[in-house]
Amino acid sequence: MNEQTILSSPADAAVQAAATALRTARAQRRPIAPVSTTFGLAGLDAAYGVAELNTRAALAAGRRVLGKKVGLTSRAVQQQLGVNQPDFGVLLDDMEFLDGDEVPMDRLAQPKVEAEVAFVVGRDLDAGAPSWGEFLGCLAYALPALEIVDSAIADWKITLVDTVADNASSGLYVLGHQPVAIGQLAASELGMQLALNGSVVSVGSGAACLGHPLRAAYWLARTMAARGQPLRAGEVILSGALGPMVPVAAGNVVQTRIGGLGNCSVRFV
Repeated sequence: MNEQTILSSPADAAVQAAATALRTARAQRRPIAPVSTTFGLAGLDAAYGVAELNTRAALAAGRRVLGKKVGLTSRAVQQQLGVNQPDFGVLLDDMEFLDGDEVPMDRLAQPKVEAEVAFVVGRDLDAGAPSWGEFLGCLAYALPALEIVDSAIADWKITLVDTVADNASSGLYVLGHQPVAIGQLAASELGMQLALNGSVVSVGSGAACLGHPLRAAYWLARTMAARGQPLRAGEVILSGALGPMVPVAAGNVVQTRIGGLGNCSVRFV
């Protein structure tokens, strides 16, 4: 998909215009009306086309892809949006923070936080749909994580097309320090508590993430392989929320504890 192709029809011009609008909204931290209606985007192909254009723009500006996130892993949210599978977004190098870091609010517009299990890829997956065994064999370890989701769409009034076009509503993410071997986790049974300024505001479990966090990550591995972009060593996979997301503001401290994975925290300044 090159720029000449993007502009070859009214539909393709709409994809280009939506990508520019979202890029500008994020740069200025000024949310906009849903791009699905403003630009008449129809379907997931157009939405992923918008996201791909903005990923290419980020790479051209010198940023790097460090991994992927899986979204819409909650069955309830899938039913709400009328879909039967997750979506995905790209994690870029300037989006990553570590446990205990401070996150500047001037990077965000209308952020919310959710707790997740992160997986790190240990070796490249070959092209072609991986088997379950091949997928498990490529993973190095798991980490506790916080995803800071943020929408460029005003008041979070998103459709499926809007969130996909907006890089799956990706904002920033925070990774815990201590890696844990995959085989030592009963990931679907992991309990999660998310505290805001010391008070628990969200609870959940691994089962809330598509039934099992590894199943969500496996969906991603097969999806990326089908798109000719197989997972590579060192990539981070955010596998999806373990419980409800929580709005945050400057001065807030958020901490999660996830079963055998441990803690992960961040302060917003």
